[in-house]
Amino acid sequence: MSAALQRRRMVRLYSQRGLVAVLILFGCVFGTTHVQAHAYKVLVFSKTAGFRHDSIPNGIAAIQTLGASNDFSVDATEDSAAFTDTNLAQYQAVIFLCTTGDILDSGQQAAFERYMAAGGGFVGIHSASDTEYSWPWYGGLVGAYFSSHPAGTPQATIKVADQIHPSTTPLPKRWVRTDEWYNFQINPRGTVHVLATLDETTYSGGTMGFDHPIAWCHDYSGGRAWYTAGGHTQASYTEPLFLAHLLGGIEFAAGEQAADSGATIDSNYQKVILDSAPADPMELAVASDGRVFYAERGGKLKIYKPQTSSIVVAGQLSVFTQLEDG
Repeated sequence: MSAALQRRRMVRLYSQRGLVAVLILFGCVFGTTHVQAHAYKVLVFSKTAGFRHDSIPNGIAAIQTLGASNDFSVDATEDSAAFTDTNLAQYQAVIFLCTTGDILDSGQQAAFERYMAAGGGFVGIHSASDTEYSWPWYGGLVGAYFSSHPAGTPQATIKVADQIHPSTTPLPKRWVRTDEWYNFQINPRGTVHVLATLDETTYSGGTMGFDHPIAWCHDYSGGRAWYTAGGHTQASYTEPLFLAHLLGGIEFAAGEQAADSGATIDSNYQKVILDSAPADPMELAVASDGRVFYAERGGKLKIYKPQTSSIVVAGQLSVFTQLEDG
């Protein structure tokens, strides 16, 4: 064999080995990426036993897109048989997407209660509050039941109360959008942490007055719960701000984003009576050392001293109260 032929065979052999090495490296890099699991899973449940929203497919698709972009996988079902201990245990959050009516039997309800007690997460969207009226535990979970709504999908202004929570921090202080605006049977403030309210002066048909919660969250029965009344329209699921709102809610419920969920819950506060018989207090100020200064209508200036839990009169102003009517 000539020297030239030997050199050609050696070059061909090394080239083949190099190609094999490149293919192995390619498979390692891209094969690993292809099979990499998402960080966590959520279950979208959209069964209806009453009114059915035509936006449900849009909602499922939007949540799947959010998952693909934010490292969580999404299973979607309308089969109540999914509510077993074993099946629910694989999900960090369960999303009730525009559910209506009685959709779980007693055994499935019990499994969902155990799931939440074990630290699970709940996301309720729109008519999740029009669901399971005869299940008191669920009423506490969702926060408030649906009562009514004005006709159509009018434009209204949402006032964002919590600008720190992951579901509302992307939003403007006054968020103008169109949707079907729910009134609720009760005002949930005091039992949930209210994230945003509706400004009833910006549309017709509100029945809850100046304090109309529209999105909220709370810790419930060992888990985390988040609810938004938005999501009636198909267009909701293409709105960047609504999708950011929804993503923050999912990440909170799944435990991926820490947040204060107790700021407006009454039971988290302690009431201390400073003065059981003030005479028409008119002005109040709290000093950095905890002392409370307040003025009464009759002119007395008083100080509450927390160190001794006592009240002293600091002074008396000369005031004219005759002929005063209120």
